Amino acid sequence: MYIVHLTYIAPLEQIDALIPEHAAWLDEHYATGAFLLSGRREPRTGGVILTAAMPRADLDAILAGDPFGRAGVAEYEVVEFLPGKTAPELAAHRITS
Repeated sequence: MYIVHLTYIAPLEQIDALIPEHAAWLDEHYATGAFLLSGRREPRTGGVILTAAMPRADLDAILAGDPFGRAGVAEYEVVEFLPGKTAPELAAHRITS
């Protein structure tokens, strides 16, 4: 699983203009099961996405399609982690060894 931290590097006016496209991109990846939750950071400096387990190359390909990244208004930090405990609702998304 991954935690993706988005950090805005452009004025919020530019971010706001891309929100509809970004939301559609999120919806696409929720539909495939790649994304488990997402939301904006507070204060509004970026966002966070929690992903299902997948190869890092697959995640990189998904992130390359984000309208925020394509427009150069956000940077990404990706943190991979292996859950030790999981809520029952998320158990199917764990990486098993």
